[in-house]
Amino acid sequence: MSAIQYVSPYLMAVIEMGLGNKDQTLKWLNQAYSARSVNLVYLKVEPIFDGLRSDPRFAELLRRIGLPPDSR
Repeated sequence: MSAIQYVSPYLMAVIEMGLGNKDQTLKWLNQAYSARSVNLVYLKVEPIFDGLRSDPRFAELLRRIGLPPDSR
């Protein structure tokens, strides 16, 4: 699909998280950060990412975005 149209890295992260692939989720979230995805404003409150909240890589991503890493 990405050969035909834009595919949001944020949405790919949502899919990977739904599949339980935390490492792939973080890879896509970092790509979303690089692409300046507007969806990242929801990262701290999006329930699908609850399983990543204790991961230091997730906390670092929140810090880079400018969102405090503490719990909701």
